[in-house]
Amino acid sequence: MFGLRLDSRPAVDSTLRAVTEELLSIGRFARLTGLSVGALRHYDQLSVLVPVAVSPDTGYRSYARSQVAEARLIRRLRDYEMSLPQISAYLAADAGGRRRQLAAHRRRLQARTDRYVRILHQLKESPMPADPTSDDQLDADTHRRVAVQLFNYVWTLLETEERSQEQEDEMLHAAHASRWHWSRTGVPDLRQRLAVGEWQCARVYAVLGRGEPALHHARRCMELAAGEGIEQWMVAASYEGMARASRVAGDDAAFEEWRSRATEATAAISEEEEREVIENDLATLV
Repeated sequence: MFGLRLDSRPAVDSTLRAVTEELLSIGRFARLTGLSVGALRHYDQLSVLVPVAVSPDTGYRSYARSQVAEARLIRRLRDYEMSLPQISAYLAADAGGRRRQLAAHRRRLQARTDRYVRILHQLKESPMPADPTSDDQLDADTHRRVAVQLFNYVWTLLETEERSQEQEDEMLHAAHASRWHWSRTGVPDLRQRLAVGEWQCARVYAVLGRGEPALHHARRCMELAAGEGIEQWMVAASYEGMARASRVAGDDAAFEEWRSRATEATAAISEEEEREVIENDLATLV
């Protein structure tokens, strides 16, 4: 990045004159980089992307051709939803630092995506009491409340940006506990509820990067979803779970096959709200 401004120097030396021969107006620079003129002025004010020269008479900004690549990089980082302070830190970092910052930002985006997906899933459930152990006796209704509460708690942990090892353990055990409590409810749609529980276990293992158990629970989800009385969205979700688990397990061919099947099954869902839930899950398979 260049920080030189013509009005800050008493004279223009030969080196600067050589540079100015290659200068681009802000309008042309904007067209070459895909950034708006307003954005370029804002980036200059924040010292994110400083023009090589500013006319002392008109205030017009000029940029060097060598800045085009950096400006395009900034545009891509903005598309990746990095804030300007984050971009400044990224540009100032070495290669290792940039990799770490990208990894951290990806985790933030994934946590936010998981939060949105969790909200969509919660909309399909009834509001539950905050305390899952408030009843003295674990009858069928209590098992149901605990199952839902733990299911939602797992999503809270999934959307946590910086999870500790203890939280990851808790997330895993809560997913299994939710699945177990559903098995004690005796609800009419029990098979589908159990499929949801297996799906969430597979999701947690996939997030933790554990391919084999992710595949195991994804397969159990699909087996349960193959029974009678299962709604369309659950079948599509089971295929999405298989795709996610296959990707974590490193099976690219299986990943593509299951993602294709999940996309096809999702398109066949008649209810728009239910279709949107699975579409949001599929959108995270990148």
